[in-house]
Amino acid sequence: MKKTGLLTVLLFVVLTACAGRTAVPAIEPLVELTKAPVIPGEKTPVKPNFIIIPESPRPGEPVTIAVNTSAREALLMVNNRQTAKTVFFPVTFKNRRLNFMAAILTIPCSVQTGQSSNPARVFFIVNDKNGVTFEIPVTIAHREFRSETLQLTATLTNLLTARREEREAESNRLWSILSTTGDQVYHFDSFVLPVTSTRRTSQFGSRRINQHADGRRVTSIHAGVDFGIPTGTEVYASGRGLVVLSRARIVSGNSIIIEHAPGIYSIYYHLDSVIAEEGAIVEAGEVIGLSGSTGFSTGPHLHWEVRVSTENTDPDAFVERPLIDKDLIISRLFN
Repeated sequence: MKKTGLLTVLLFVVLTACAGRTAVPAIEPLVELTKAPVIPGEKTPVKPNFIIIPESPRPGEPVTIAVNTSAREALLMVNNRQTAKTVFFPVTFKNRRLNFMAAILTIPCSVQTGQSSNPARVFFIVNDKNGVTFEIPVTIAHREFRSETLQLTATLTNLLTARREEREAESNRLWSILSTTGDQVYHFDSFVLPVTSTRRTSQFGSRRINQHADGRRVTSIHAGVDFGIPTGTEVYASGRGLVVLSRARIVSGNSIIIEHAPGIYSIYYHLDSVIAEEGAIVEAGEVIGLSGSTGFSTGPHLHWEVRVSTENTDPDAFVERPLIDKDLIISRLFN
């Protein structure tokens, strides 16, 4: 065989082998977005890119998804089943050219992590208005939750069974509020704590056993944080937002719910009295009510809760970091 013929054969073999072994990054879009935004002053569209914060969330933690291209909604998938979805909203800067889209979803606190015998497969799906999608796999960090038992009096046991129709109506209204995803962003920064006291009587995600007076044992997951404080203690809004509920309820007592961003709500239960009115815009740290022991309560305390697209969310996560960390996202997304 001539030398040129041998080189041709060798080249063909090499090219054929390489074609089946294309290197793929650890996190890569399943389908490349067909359109990318054009930054004013730039001729070339920005290559689609995304980040998630934190990169390895724990059960119960919210995750911020940021993309530098057009995006419509984000879906949270657990073992190939959709557990939540939300919309993206634009984050803009007055004096900067770099803008992005953001969405927030929470990893359910019931998700099985890598240390279990059957860890869950968790990933986000992002799509735009044209139906173009890509997938972001997520590694869930391990987390331990406490266990606790509550001894309930006959009065508290009866509270959960009395006035059934009213309770169902209140539950339906609550679900309607928490499942509503608006288009307003009232708060970007970290949350402030709702009280000055540091005494906590129950933690987020605690596995509870409610021991009823009639002998029944009912298990549940505690959706928020309880602060043991005297009746009449001032309660503050965690962040700027719209008061979407401020009224007495059978189980949660005097209650306030504030909307902070699309699908993101902070909740304050068992108040002695409410101050903030429905429809009002409140600022972070503003007094919205006084603590108490109304409704299904074993003593004076504040139940503080955060919901993200209806999912129970660790409220301390938004105290430790901003809802939208603009500077961090810009530094990672565009550099």
